[in-house]
Amino acid sequence: MFAILNKEIRSFFSSLTGYLVIGLFLLACGLFLFVFSGSYNILDSGFADLKSFFNLAPWIFIFLIPAISMRSFADENRMGTMEILLTKPIGLKKLIFGKYLGVVILVILAILPSLLYVYTISKLGRPPGNFDAGATLGSYIGLILLGGSYAAIGIFSSSLSSNQIVSFLLALFFCFVLYFGFEGLSETGIFGNSSYILEYFGISYHYQSISRGVIDTRDIIYFLSIIFLFLKLTEFNLSQSKNRR
Repeated sequence: MFAILNKEIRSFFSSLTGYLVIGLFLLACGLFLFVFSGSYNILDSGFADLKSFFNLAPWIFIFLIPAISMRSFADENRMGTMEILLTKPIGLKKLIFGKYLGVVILVILAILPSLLYVYTISKLGRPPGNFDAGATLGSYIGLILLGGSYAAIGIFSSSLSSNQIVSFLLALFFCFVLYFGFEGLSETGIFGNSSYILEYFGISYHYQSISRGVIDTRDIIYFLSIIFLFLKLTEFNLSQSKNRR
């Protein structure tokens, strides 16, 4: 597994992929939070908190994480190296988890420089240091869990096709539906009193819950269940492909 993880990390940073992902994430966040006028601009809001960043980051990740993960298995299928990997004694579960961890580590590396925003907010507060540290910590935990969920979805989507663009679009669709789809449907009110239950199945509900600074085990279990589900779906899909070979 560690050999696969090491290979994934080296492949990210031996090309521009890793640097582009981290750079684009920070550039997009920096522009929306401090340059472009609008609801996300911290300076325009007049409040020294990072709520805008944590509201914006999931939407940027919807595009960035599928772009990272789309090559995980699609590239192996395209180049014909998937058969070689499947015959290795490493095992299918370790192969999947190694590739998954590679994506998650890159996501965490993209998040880490955003700690500079915490320092900035701390200095902007009146008095300095006057910001909600609990909510900020909870939001970072939620963002990492959300990134891990997107990564699992991306890995699964990559196993469905040998075309990276198709894998990217599938992951983009699944991430969008799970993050906003259930909430959007619940807001229509077409399900009546069941609308709240429908919203509960969406990632956004649990992400916003953790972002309040209260670490609820139900939210943790939800994210871990999403990760487990999509990694198991990946395993099932690859095992079926292996049997067909």
